[in-house]
Amino acid sequence: MTGTQNWSEDTLRLNAICPYYTMFPLDFPLQQLAAKPETTRTLDPFCGRGTTLYAARLAGLPSVGIDINPVAVAIAQAKLAQATSTSVVRLAREILSNGSQHEVPDGEFWQWCYEGETLREVVTLRENLIGLNTPTAATLRAIILGILHGPRNKGLPSYLSNQMPRTYASKPAYAVKFWKARELEPTRISALDVIGRRVDRMLKSSPLSQGGHVYLGDAVETLQRISQKFDLVVTSPPYYGMRTYVSDQWLRSWFLGGPPEVPYNSSGQIARQPNQEAFTRALADVWAATARRCYRGARLAVRFGALPSARTDPEQLMLNSLRQANAGWVVKEVRPAGTSPKQARQAEQFGKAGSAVDEVDVIAELIGSAMTT
Repeated sequence: MTGTQNWSEDTLRLNAICPYYTMFPLDFPLQQLAAKPETTRTLDPFCGRGTTLYAARLAGLPSVGIDINPVAVAIAQAKLAQATSTSVVRLAREILSNGSQHEVPDGEFWQWCYEGETLREVVTLRENLIGLNTPTAATLRAIILGILHGPRNKGLPSYLSNQMPRTYASKPAYAVKFWKARELEPTRISALDVIGRRVDRMLKSSPLSQGGHVYLGDAVETLQRISQKFDLVVTSPPYYGMRTYVSDQWLRSWFLGGPPEVPYNSSGQIARQPNQEAFTRALADVWAATARRCYRGARLAVRFGALPSARTDPEQLMLNSLRQANAGWVVKEVRPAGTSPKQARQAEQFGKAGSAVDEVDVIAELIGSAMTT
């Protein structure tokens, strides 16, 4: 068996510590690890929420992830951290009981999104976790990102906000209009109670951490300065034309220290390239930089798709990028990965999320040797 059926449901829960819609299933990296049993260290240069990193942890291997989105990095860091539910709850309780006062965001959105005392607790946790980089803090941070917004339950609350999607934050004007039209006023929710329930579930049977690191930054620049070498690379780059990673995660970005409003720029994101040729070249640069950090014979597995509006062939784009990299990657297999379901974005509560995308898996091997840096 090469998939998630090897592990209990409790063991797999940490991988779902925070809903995040740009992700592939855990089975994909697990299958790649099974296909490369001699792997000693894995890499994901577009690590997103860290699914590849968690697969490596399950397999008993260290891993490295890179992402330019602080939200993705914060979630992925929890996949490598070793923490207990007791230590995470203790840290949350200490932060909330220290009595310090912090300025809360003002405006109609914040008044409708959170009950007043709940918002003060969220702000207190935010201010005290910024710059705190212990494994326990990394886990607590990801737990809070996962409960910051989501649907309202009939039973015990699982999220801190008024009714919202789980995977992305609705824009303020739309959210307020939605809440007002349905007379959905926020209710008092204890942050500590929700944290306690969530962390107990997530860490009930988490596997032993195998080490590694998650880097915040550009993949090419980061790969040029790290020293580790890799046998296996499993990744899924942003699809061409996808520019909403930052704005869709604006509320989580705020919790990590960002501004209390939606940032609409996509500065630094590979998908912001002005045309398909530039995007392909940017991907090629990543594959070349990756090759320089890989052993000869390394395996590269890429899951890639296309936005319906982008008018591009994802298979050809990926193959062209590997060809342009001229780094020794030889394509061994291209196969359809199926269709990404609409439910992957959990958007039913706020309307249609858009059409599904067709995806392909491209498998390559490092036959040649890239120039060293």
